[in-house]
Amino acid sequence: MNYDDPILVIKGIGEKTAKMFEKLGIETVQDLLEHYPRGYEVFDRPVPITEITEGATIAIDAGIAMTPKIKKIRNLQIVTVQVKDSYGSMHLTWFNMPFLQKTLRMGYHYIFRGKVIRKNGVLVMEQPGIYEKENYYKLLKIMQPIYPLTEGITNNSISKAINQALTQLEFAKDYIPKGVVKQYDLLDLTKAIKEVHFPKDRERMIKARKRLVFDEFFLYALSLRRLKESKAQIKNQFPMKKVTECNELIEQLPYDLTGAQKKVWEEVLQDLQGDNAMNRLIQGDVGSGKTILAVIAILMTVKNGYQASLMVPTEVLAKQHYESLISLLAQYGCRVCLLVGSMTAKEKREAYEKIRTHEVDIIVGTHALIQEKVEYHKLALVITDEQHRFGVKQREALQTKGDQPHVLVMSATPIPRTLAIILYGDLDISIVDELPAQRLPIKNCVVDTNYRPNAYRFIDKQVAEGRQAYVICPMVEESENLEAENVIDYTERLKEALAGSVTVEYLHGKMKPKEKNDIMERFSKGEIHVLVSTTVVEVGVNVPNATVMVIENAERFGLAQLHQLRGRVGRGAHQSFCIFICGSNSKEARERLEILNHSNDGFYIASEDLKLRGPGDMFGIRQSGDLDFKLGDVFNDAEVLKQASEAVKSLKDTEVKLIFDTLKGKASYFLACIV
Repeated sequence: MNYDDPILVIKGIGEKTAKMFEKLGIETVQDLLEHYPRGYEVFDRPVPITEITEGATIAIDAGIAMTPKIKKIRNLQIVTVQVKDSYGSMHLTWFNMPFLQKTLRMGYHYIFRGKVIRKNGVLVMEQPGIYEKENYYKLLKIMQPIYPLTEGITNNSISKAINQALTQLEFAKDYIPKGVVKQYDLLDLTKAIKEVHFPKDRERMIKARKRLVFDEFFLYALSLRRLKESKAQIKNQFPMKKVTECNELIEQLPYDLTGAQKKVWEEVLQDLQGDNAMNRLIQGDVGSGKTILAVIAILMTVKNGYQASLMVPTEVLAKQHYESLISLLAQYGCRVCLLVGSMTAKEKREAYEKIRTHEVDIIVGTHALIQEKVEYHKLALVITDEQHRFGVKQREALQTKGDQPHVLVMSATPIPRTLAIILYGDLDISIVDELPAQRLPIKNCVVDTNYRPNAYRFIDKQVAEGRQAYVICPMVEESENLEAENVIDYTERLKEALAGSVTVEYLHGKMKPKEKNDIMERFSKGEIHVLVSTTVVEVGVNVPNATVMVIENAERFGLAQLHQLRGRVGRGAHQSFCIFICGSNSKEARERLEILNHSNDGFYIASEDLKLRGPGDMFGIRQSGDLDFKLGDVFNDAEVLKQASEAVKSLKDTEVKLIFDTLKGKASYFLACIV
């Protein structure tokens, strides 16, 4: 069995099951092995009923004290039973498992394991597993992997498939030099792959995970090293002269550029006029004014007789930039064109022709900008906005559309400078670390779930004043395994809780692109008052009229991501508010959120987040939007990122060549992680 074999080679997976696996992005053996556990279940010794605590997942050794009862509520059948041990008694409940009424007999002893919740003031265990004593004690201390699932695929079916693949797979040779493996105390690659799925203990799991994360970062840093070397001496093919229109535009703006903006503009200006092609990242907090710097650079490019392109992650954002560029630059004779996936074939053909013949100067769009059919004429400046949403390969694809154009990438993800230098190693970095004076700081509060009715009244009040609101939930729909708010159910509850005149809609990543665009456009136009969404809104829309951001289960997100979400409000002239609702009683969770409560500075928040999240937080809250590694997280694994970067810097050119030769032509386990 090889990495690039389809999963149909695994016994027990037929065409029908393979289709279900596809929903999880699993088509090959490699995909299957890269489907890492999202956590592990550890079976501990049973505790006395009197020692159980709310919110904990525990086991009790107890006997059935009464005949189970069945209660029907709508389409649910709820089985309830009372159990006792030597110390006390409690109730257990199961949903849609009516057969338990006959299975659970008075006087019989079992070990029940499940999550304890409080219902009507009493502690209850919901949907517990039922084990014979002998079988349960065999599971003690074994780490059972818990995988991301989809309808029709169970945790057991994934576990069995991975186990079979691991026993039959012809493992790839370890490509990392032995000296590096030894220096950083890395586990053997084959062992790491096996132990991340089925670890003997927590210590082995941590070592296995470190090795796999190291590999992801190592290959990423290696690809950046190659990229940087190939670009080091690229001559400036499009040298530019200063144009008076840039100063006119700056003077006509309804605000003054901040000191930070002026400094960064000078750096960009020097690049455009210098001997080598520009290759620069502008990193700045949400609302720091990066986009206007891009607009000034675009104007300079066009006035020097060249084309410029701007690639953004969503169609809604592309349209907003398109309209903004027309309003700012049409007075200077700049011709702007939009190119997005939802355009008709005829509209695209017309756009291609205008781009090819230089009938347009500025091309704004999504990934459509890098399609094969697009031919540019004198493309001198390539800008990617929200850089963290595009991989290095996509950035490169846009660059190859021109003859070594200048490259400017922008990111609002607040990453501490030490990490940014590693992650964007092929780019010069400029930081806009000052917010415009006219921006009203967002007012924040961290509250528990009891505050919800007040939050709803506040949303009603804001909508009545003509404003709009976002509500963020961590999940798309209800899950048996996770107690967290979900978009679909929450939307229905919100419709009942808010005034009848308030329009509430939902948005999530599983929707079709056209549906998502329609919802976002309606929200942008003010037709939707309250948008309930997953983190899909973190990037890609600018609605100055939105003044309220409510984030449910805020403790489930990383601080940097919460700051990104908060950045969707505070974009207009009105005072904006962010309400972080904490669904946990944990003191640590509250303390983390208080950092956001007291600061709107993304770089400070990112640094604090880094301090709080140590190597023990292996499967904690994952940051979003930094760079989409399969397993690694640049915050949780900052130290490993630094080690991998050091290791790549220390390699000789001959070693780099050998590594790429080893990986070449193979469906290597990690090759997909490079970019």
